[in-house]
Amino acid sequence: MSVADALRDATVSLSTISDTPRLDAELLMAHALGIGRNDLLLRQRDLSVPVTFAVHLQQRLAGAPIAHILGSRDFWTISLTVTPDVLIPRPDSETLIEAAVYHFRDRAPTTILDLGTGSGALLLAALDQWPDAMGLGIDASAAALAVAQGNADRLGMGTRARFQLGDWAAGVTGPFDLLLINPPYIATDAPLAGDVLHDPASALFAGADGLDDYRRIAPQLPALIAPGGMAAIEIGYDQGESVSALLRAQGLGVSLRRDLAGHDRCLVATPGE
Repeated sequence: MSVADALRDATVSLSTISDTPRLDAELLMAHALGIGRNDLLLRQRDLSVPVTFAVHLQQRLAGAPIAHILGSRDFWTISLTVTPDVLIPRPDSETLIEAAVYHFRDRAPTTILDLGTGSGALLLAALDQWPDAMGLGIDASAAALAVAQGNADRLGMGTRARFQLGDWAAGVTGPFDLLLINPPYIATDAPLAGDVLHDPASALFAGADGLDDYRRIAPQLPALIAPGGMAAIEIGYDQGESVSALLRAQGLGVSLRRDLAGHDRCLVATPGE
């Protein structure tokens, strides 16, 4: 069977479990071949289908996330190692970086704090965006911090990114120009589907209404945001009003940004007047 035929058949099979079946098939084939997706698209007539493609395809059909099969995920301008110990970085979270790029359009942040850093996705994307910045990533999971440190070292940012075990910003001394925060925000009894089922529960659930961690983080923010700085905070699509109220109660200015699908995704918090 040719690569083109294998991709076509795999796309049909994957359409039952994925919203992006063709992309999934191409990524799995490229991974099995040990080449990039662009190389696959350019050279597929000259390539043969490797035996491992069928193995990867069955893993995906069984529900394994593409990021776990490949062991990596692209995010913003970087590629990250991903394991089951960390939340899989998703395009929705790039909304936080977009908000920061807009806020700092006339200058660059030099100090960055990432609360709940996981794989290091947000912090390392920001450090790639602003090469003179330094950053600190906090997480409650030692396993996640090991993944984040590995990503920083592999990307050549090991001297600019520091990671430490912590409980949100407890014991952290600010201020910072930019805070990036993607806390758990799913209600404990909310049904899950798809790749989210494979994310660590500790990175997903936040009490009966999904707001427990926002309630803990909000009071810490005024002392952490430098004058002229900002915090970009990811939210669920229906949490804009409730989280905004928590932030405004701390005297912070709040504005909303939507993701590419038009859903409420990021709150920008700035120091009050």
